[in-house]
Amino acid sequence: MLKKIFTYPARNLLLVIPSVMILGFVVGLFHDTSFLKSYILLFTVLMIYPTMVGFRFGEGLKLGDGKVFWLALLVNFLLTPVVAVALASAFFKGSADLMAGLLVMAIIPTSGMTISWTMLFGGNVGAAVRLTVIGLVLGAMVAPWYLVLTVGKHVPVDPLAITRTILAVIVIPLLLGYLTQTLLRRWLGTRGFDEKVRPYLPSLSVWAMLGLIFTSISLKAKGIVGDLTALLNILAALVLYYAAVFVASTLIGRWFLRREDAVALVYGTAMRNLSVALGLAVTAFGPSSALIITLAFLIQVQGAAWYGKLLGTYEWFSRTSRVGGGVKA
Repeated sequence: MLKKIFTYPARNLLLVIPSVMILGFVVGLFHDTSFLKSYILLFTVLMIYPTMVGFRFGEGLKLGDGKVFWLALLVNFLLTPVVAVALASAFFKGSADLMAGLLVMAIIPTSGMTISWTMLFGGNVGAAVRLTVIGLVLGAMVAPWYLVLTVGKHVPVDPLAITRTILAVIVIPLLLGYLTQTLLRRWLGTRGFDEKVRPYLPSLSVWAMLGLIFTSISLKAKGIVGDLTALLNILAALVLYYAAVFVASTLIGRWFLRREDAVALVYGTAMRNLSVALGLAVTAFGPSSALIITLAFLIQVQGAAWYGKLLGTYEWFSRTSRVGGGVKA
């Protein structure tokens, strides 16, 4: 019974996340939840640390899948920031915090869901793992400077402060996760770790994420009521962002890659590491910037599921890769 309760949120994100958002909104309208600000960093660490413990470090650092890897880097660190900047300028010109939130989301690529969706729809899982690990590391390295270049003229961005935040919410949990995983593998063995520990890590992370979502929404509840236009702008910007990335990565995959690699490319670029982005945004820029990432959870999961259904119906990708009009096996 306790196991079912503990794992329920992770198994029912599409139901649980909107429910927590509604609860946080209602509570925030009638009660002062400002005391929860002191728990933001704790929620953030508890959300990210379990995902790092479950990271597949060894497989993620292997070389291979060169073409899909470089194409994913191109999309993740050039195309998606450009799309995010364009949409942020169009929809959030008067709100630097929302601009920062969208940019943070666009800069931190891939998550465990990248691997899950790639596996579900028959993609190259090894490539997805490598994109997840390396994308997170590179995203953490470039995030401060991307933010300075993109939103620095709208909101004060201290690259050293952002770097310290990244150390707190990404790098330190990453190192501690690696250490924890190593110790647990020695104690339980690889099979014991995979069977007894790994399956429960996402649930622990989700519980902490729900605490962070509740806090972010409750703190902004009165502001949301006062500006429903901003909420509609956020939803419109997110839908356009995900549509643009899904379409662009699909076209690139269709032209350059065989099917398995193309599926990994799509889910390795359209899926953002929203847990890490949420922690970074709320810690560095506050609840306003976190609101857009909170809503992105709903659209990202729905987008991934619908894309998979459409892929199964239309099958855009070939079993061979086509380059320059020719066909390569």
